[in-house]
Amino acid sequence: MILKFLNSRFFLIFLFPFILGVLSVFSFQPFNFSYINFFIFPFLFLITIHVQKKSKNTYRKKPYLLNLFFIGYLFGIGFFLSGTHWISHALTFDENFKYLIPIAILGFPIFLGIFFGIANLMVGPFLQNNFVSIILFSSSFAFVDYLRAKILSGFPWNVWAYSWSWKPEILQSLFHLGFFSFNYFCILIYCLPLLLIFKKKFNFILFFLITFLFFCNYIYGSSIIKKNDKTFVNFKSNSENSVYTKIISPSFDLKYNLTNADLGQNISNLIKYSDPKKNKKTLFVWPEGVFTGFKFEQIKEFKKLFEQTFSENHLILFGINTTQENSKKVDTFNSLIIANNKLDIIFQYNKVKLVPFGEFLPYGNVLSKIGLKKITEGHGSFSKGMSSNIFMRDTLKLLPLICYEIIFPEFGKIQKNLIVNISEDAWFGDTIGPKQHFAKAIFRAIENNVFLVRSANKGFSAFIDNKGIVQKVLKPNERGVIELNVPIINNVQKKYKFDLIFFILLFTGVSSFIIFKKNEQK
Repeated sequence: MILKFLNSRFFLIFLFPFILGVLSVFSFQPFNFSYINFFIFPFLFLITIHVQKKSKNTYRKKPYLLNLFFIGYLFGIGFFLSGTHWISHALTFDENFKYLIPIAILGFPIFLGIFFGIANLMVGPFLQNNFVSIILFSSSFAFVDYLRAKILSGFPWNVWAYSWSWKPEILQSLFHLGFFSFNYFCILIYCLPLLLIFKKKFNFILFFLITFLFFCNYIYGSSIIKKNDKTFVNFKSNSENSVYTKIISPSFDLKYNLTNADLGQNISNLIKYSDPKKNKKTLFVWPEGVFTGFKFEQIKEFKKLFEQTFSENHLILFGINTTQENSKKVDTFNSLIIANNKLDIIFQYNKVKLVPFGEFLPYGNVLSKIGLKKITEGHGSFSKGMSSNIFMRDTLKLLPLICYEIIFPEFGKIQKNLIVNISEDAWFGDTIGPKQHFAKAIFRAIENNVFLVRSANKGFSAFIDNKGIVQKVLKPNERGVIELNVPIINNVQKKYKFDLIFFILLFTGVSSFIIFKKNEQK
């Protein structure tokens, strides 16, 4: 009876793939059990082959290709259900949106699961028990990871590469390969146990060869980190090539409808935590969300308070809503501001990557008519910034990233020597969301070989060095200040495009499979 159930269409095509998808969450933060993927991917591969063969007889009453699609699709639903359920927590702050919680929990995975369904559908009919099939399988899943980072507004969350965030020694090749190429190799590595299952002499040789190369990568990463640690010691005592930076984590509660008195109290607290020394050149980094519901013009009412406590040696970086009038309407932006002690705007960056339904309503003209709104205060959409821009002063080239933008590797194309990421993680409470969000910052630091400064209200605030090592950190709900002479690393950025490397790998993988199949038919 049990064996019959385990071999049933329901179990193999729907239930088992779904369970595998759910279990995949343990490979990501905060669990960091990466090794579970060495079971998940081989099982997914073997299920696909089994159903492919059985569809010609046992499952012949059902559409063959649909079976292969549903294996990937149910795997994807389980993957996104377990890995992104925390998104629903953002809907608990407003009574008007609580009815959407079931839709967010289920609707999001049901939509995004399509990507994995397509991945399995594309290669499922061609898979066999050989190494080139593993390459083809890995290529397909790596490709759909790339697609979900690009299609619509993009959502490259919990891409498989992130399962190694806890092991920076393995991640150092990111700087040479780029994120999506590295992700491709991660999926390929996770499929390696299949080579032992196939029981062919050549496969055993390949298994040990690739395993050896994996450990070589680890040794290379370890040596890079050790070398970098010695360099960092020198930077600590050299202020000429660094920016003295203070990260303030006030751990404010996320509240709307604050009064001017509340605003004044928040500003006073932020200044108290900052504890500015007038003769010390300092960059103060305040998180996003500390002025929720207010615009920059309202902050300027407290100009005297800033003038009294800060000096000309200080720059204050923070998130705030700004407005700009045009001929048709008034645009509102989610902005990152760098201001002086007189609250003059020295630099302004308007967020480019807006959060769908959080900061803007996709297809707003249509969806607003049926009562849908964005979940942040004001219920109107933010305007999108035109492009990314760099704050430059002396030798400093600072790349600003606001919250959600840290998950996008594409910002790496911009020349910079320091990244600053501000975020409001109170939206996601005590869930796995802030932990997963923080892991993305580690990758951006390594990819670009620069220090990353992160200030997050009720999230992880940290100094991350150019090799992904967390130098100092404040955990979620931990109120305080951390400070560091942050090194300005003027490395030579890669001239080639990482996307090109990724597509070369895809082309090579698919071509290898085609050549093998042609030779096999001769």
